[in-house]
Amino acid sequence: MSSALSKAKGFKKSKSGTYLSMATTAFGAVGVAKQIKKARAEHDTLRLIDATVSAVAIVTGLAILYRELKRLGDDDVLLG
Repeated sequence: MSSALSKAKGFKKSKSGTYLSMATTAFGAVGVAKQIKKARAEHDTLRLIDATVSAVAIVTGLAILYRELKRLGDDDVLLG
């Protein structure tokens, strides 16, 4: 039982966990795209700036997760 628990705790540092984090972060881009579209339609500069900052945060988050994925390499927690 403790082996399964330790694997579950290590999920976030596994390739599968990193892929899941990347997917959920990318899913946030859908909401930001809608926010940008709405801000442009309403000519709302402040909302457009907010959406742009959110988009930059998503791109940065994905870059960090990609770097983490490259670092994991073959020493995956769940496979070993």
